[in-house]
Amino acid sequence: MDYKKELEDLILTVIHENGSDLHLGAGRVPAIRVSGELIFLAKHPVLTEGDMLGFLGEILEKTKVEKFKEEQEADFSYDFRGEARLRGNAFFQKGLISMVFRLVPKVKTIAELRLPPVIADLARKKQGFFLVVGPVGQGKSTTLSAMIDLINNEQARAIITIEDPIEHVYIPNKSIISQREVGIDTKDFPTALKEVFREDVNVIMIGEMRTPETISTAVTAAETGHLVLSTLHTNNASQTIDRIIDSFPGTQQDQIRSQLAASLLGIFSQRLIPRITGGLVPAYELLLNNNAVANLIREKRTHEIDVVIETGSESGMMDLNHSLIELVRAGEISIENAYQYSLNPKGLERLI
Repeated sequence: MDYKKELEDLILTVIHENGSDLHLGAGRVPAIRVSGELIFLAKHPVLTEGDMLGFLGEILEKTKVEKFKEEQEADFSYDFRGEARLRGNAFFQKGLISMVFRLVPKVKTIAELRLPPVIADLARKKQGFFLVVGPVGQGKSTTLSAMIDLINNEQARAIITIEDPIEHVYIPNKSIISQREVGIDTKDFPTALKEVFREDVNVIMIGEMRTPETISTAVTAAETGHLVLSTLHTNNASQTIDRIIDSFPGTQQDQIRSQLAASLLGIFSQRLIPRITGGLVPAYELLLNNNAVANLIREKRTHEIDVVIETGSESGMMDLNHSLIELVRAGEISIENAYQYSLNPKGLERLI
């Protein structure tokens, strides 16, 4: 079998069906995800372990295939004919190889993604710490790419991204953009972050904050004149702040509270909701740091932040329930999906 052609045909299926993901595994037919739903390609033959090894050989160098067999999992990126990029993960289940590819959307503008205009204002900041949070597959990386793209097209700045793996590939315009992939261009996130202080950088984009060391260095960078953008797999703003602080030993928590209160620009939590007419539309929660929020962080009262967001619409904040109900009233999403994605269904009910 020509595994390169077979893989490209499967990727083309994802693209033509406006899908987001491709699932391959020994012992089953391929599947794609479209608008959040899995669709099995029943007409395709069941994949064998030999097929999976063949696909793996098209994606990874021989040394990386051997490393994968040893470590039993691997992250990778795949360039599709120079027209599209996919990020992926290979892993074992029941002793057999499986792979999942996610199509990385082309870089879109903040307006095209239907994100609030305040996201553009935050991208234009000279320094501070901004986080995009939410579960896996909710468009966090796509939102960050739109912010990087805006900076690149408007300002002459030095931008460094640290990713695992590189997702969106940027074409430098007014800015210098250096994209560093963990495992290829740098040893790990903490090492790359320590070095940025010697690299005359203005904007740092961290694909994901995984360790307290990474978080601490990122916050310090934001305090020392850099704009730092990153993601976390958390549900909302208050949980994000707690997660950051709780990742540190008790003796260091007061310090990180103080640093976070001073450097945080905002936290954007987003969900991609199935649209009634097809496709997905974003609903979101947006926290913007101000004196009241900073005080709540310092005083260990993060549980009160939800109330600040609910009452902060005049300053540009938005809570998820109001975002959902606006989409319902606009005829974009169903009330059933609004309830499904709400983190506070009882609060949503009061808005109806």
